Amino acid sequence: MRVKTVFSCNQCGSQSPKWLGKCPDCGAWNSMIEEQQAPAAARGGRTLPGKSVALPISDVPPQAEVRLGCGISELDRVLGGGLVPGSLVLIGGDPGIGKSTLLLQAMHHLAADGPVLYVSGEESAAQTRLRGERLGVSGRQLLVLAENGLEEIVAQVERLRPRAVVVDSIQTVWTQSLESAPGSVSQVRESAGRLMLLAKGSGIPIFIVGHVTKDGAIAGPRVLEHMVDTVLYFEGDRGHPYRILRAVKNRFGSTNEIGVFEMKAGGLAEVANPSELFLAERPLDAPGSVVTASLEGSRTLLVEIQALVTPSAYGTPRRTTIGVDSNRLALLVAVLEKKAGLHLAGQDIFLNVAGGARLSEPAADLAILLAVASSHLDRPVDPQTVVFGEVGLAGEVRAVTQPEPRLAEAEKLGFQNCLLPSAHLRRLTPGAMHCQGIANVQEALQLLL
Repeated sequence: MRVKTVFSCNQCGSQSPKWLGKCPDCGAWNSMIEEQQAPAAARGGRTLPGKSVALPISDVPPQAEVRLGCGISELDRVLGGGLVPGSLVLIGGDPGIGKSTLLLQAMHHLAADGPVLYVSGEESAAQTRLRGERLGVSGRQLLVLAENGLEEIVAQVERLRPRAVVVDSIQTVWTQSLESAPGSVSQVRESAGRLMLLAKGSGIPIFIVGHVTKDGAIAGPRVLEHMVDTVLYFEGDRGHPYRILRAVKNRFGSTNEIGVFEMKAGGLAEVANPSELFLAERPLDAPGSVVTASLEGSRTLLVEIQALVTPSAYGTPRRTTIGVDSNRLALLVAVLEKKAGLHLAGQDIFLNVAGGARLSEPAADLAILLAVASSHLDRPVDPQTVVFGEVGLAGEVRAVTQPEPRLAEAEKLGFQNCLLPSAHLRRLTPGAMHCQGIANVQEALQLLL
């Protein structure tokens, strides 16, 4: 049978009969790679055994939710309470961020109740053992397999029937049914599809590690993220010891949960109180330093926002952010200039979330605005004050979700005052903290003048 040649986009998986400089689907440049498409007979069937009968949803037998504890509470939190049998979990992150370390530690805990399989496609078995000795990971139930062939991996899983499997990484796995090189779009897509069928058919949960591109997205076709049940991203800066595990897709739990870890010489350690950790080195009475309460799933984090405003030496002032969207900073600076009368057009503005955390919710707007104004006016904000609230384009301060857990976390860490949207004062019960409602930007700046 004649083998057909196609060009596939290594970003989204789109296929074209000829080479194109720009992918017509995702718009990526120079992403089309030539591949040989295997015949349908060589790719094998795609039907899950015993799942081909259509039933009314009310007649589907209920299944009790049984989850496997990974022995790492922060990982179990992000997974939604534990590992679901038969699930396929994709974890990505920058090289050296700690993906393999976390999974090896999790497999060590799971191996206490039965055999687990760690498939290493990038390291030899001896190298994996050396890393395990550094992490204090050992045991007869933790099985290591240095293999890249998909057929051999599947055969070993079916023979051993382990409690869980780790494939590190999916870009190194290849199948004999395709002639393309490992890591290509077709190989990644086919290998992930076979592993998905293996997990669903056997009930064995499988972790797969994915490389990331320079933009921070998981490398390979976008369909890879659609195949799996859960997608986890490991975030962090190599200059900071803290790592944040975030769920961006989870069919069995919330996508807003995060897990916080600290990288140590003996591996990743869980952080029970991340707020206290992020504020440990906070300077007191320093202009440009403001503490805000951010909500990440069911967890409240208190983080410090630092701003530095200085006259610009160039014609175009700089707007640099770390941990915050730069477009959000530009919007808030425009509100300060228009509604509060601060002249920031000729000022360089640098904004940083201390500790390597990332803030995406609009509840941090008021804290960002006050940090910039505090640095510009050289007036410090009270160090015993926590700030949260969304700022609109008209200069109004809008209400945010769940103010009660934010106040409870701030009170637990010893904060005495809180600046929050005035709309919350009517619904909050009086507590030990002194809460002051802020209706607009002008009222917030009066506290600094």
